[in-house]
Amino acid sequence: MNAIPDTEWLNWLLSFLQWTQTGFLRLLAALGLVPDTLGQPAWPWALRFSGDNLLIDLGQARRLGISILLVGLAVLALAAGLLWRRRRWWAWAVAPVALLAAPWPDAHVVLVDAHPTSFHRSTTRFSGAAIVRGGALFQQNCVACHGADGRGQGPQAASLPVWPPDLSGPLLWRRADGDLLWAVLHGLRDRHGAQTMPAFGDRLSVGDAWALIDFMKAQGAGQALRVAGFWPQPVGLPDVPVRCDGGPVRPLTSWRGQRLRIVAAEPGAPPLLEDPRFVTVLVRPPSSGEGAAQQAECVAEDASGWEALSLIAGSADRFAGTQLIADRDGWLRARGEPGKAQWSEDDLLCRTEAGSAKPAASGAPADGIGALIARMDADPVRFVKGGFVH
Repeated sequence: MNAIPDTEWLNWLLSFLQWTQTGFLRLLAALGLVPDTLGQPAWPWALRFSGDNLLIDLGQARRLGISILLVGLAVLALAAGLLWRRRRWWAWAVAPVALLAAPWPDAHVVLVDAHPTSFHRSTTRFSGAAIVRGGALFQQNCVACHGADGRGQGPQAASLPVWPPDLSGPLLWRRADGDLLWAVLHGLRDRHGAQTMPAFGDRLSVGDAWALIDFMKAQGAGQALRVAGFWPQPVGLPDVPVRCDGGPVRPLTSWRGQRLRIVAAEPGAPPLLEDPRFVTVLVRPPSSGEGAAQQAECVAEDASGWEALSLIAGSADRFAGTQLIADRDGWLRARGEPGKAQWSEDDLLCRTEAGSAKPAASGAPADGIGALIARMDADPVRFVKGGFVH
């Protein structure tokens, strides 16, 4: 997935740019130098660094990375000149040389238009309840143009000045969440100023808009899986309330740091056997009856988990019996289809192309689930919003 040459340095570069921008915004907010917009600090400039453009133009990405290193060298040289008085002229001479040697990238590639909400974070945290709520909002406001499957072929799509995008593609993952929020609430326009998508700020709250974005991500992941047979972009495990052995309800995200196995309840199936390599959680459909339902130690408290995960798995009509595995960082990695007796590495649906070609590590467990876990651990998901390295 997203096999990009020399990805390690690129991942570091994208992470550094994201950390720098968000950190600087937090500092400005702490000093009271920026206002709030929609409940979070507003980005004060019209431009920001573009991770997705750097993914496309690796030459410009390298130039930016080298320039950042040379600027860092210049700063260190100036600091050394202040501390090293006897040879300060030598240290200070390094600074302008480093700046002149920097292969500065093209500004129109590394910088893109920004909005006050560009660095806003979702308040729904990709929960099952938000995905279900967003699905209802999508039916009410978006199907006419984007289509019921989100692929941009709704009944009114042909009459629009610009054809709606396919939401199962990389659009929702490459764009910053805050930019998606702005687009939903304020609409979109082309370079000539003509409106290409209406604004929904007069009918949707901020929470509604975040829920809508969550649903579009879940639906897009499922549609991509149906077409490609894998998840082209990383998709997180939706958060749902879970109760274990009559204990208190806790969020699914509270098990971060442990592997999770999610099982869709199947009528007549025997109780689930626990596996020490996972925390096993059973999700049930909305119409499930308590008496006849499959049993497990940990069970999702409501049906939002079933609805959200069946959407992501691309199998809303045959989800019963499906098993999903999430890694220690909360990323969905593998799917076991109903009726499948054994796991294998082919069930790993979120991995790099390089990772899929790697031979199994020596001494890897012989059983299918053990081999799959070994591959997951050896090929972790590395994710930067606005740019992705799987």
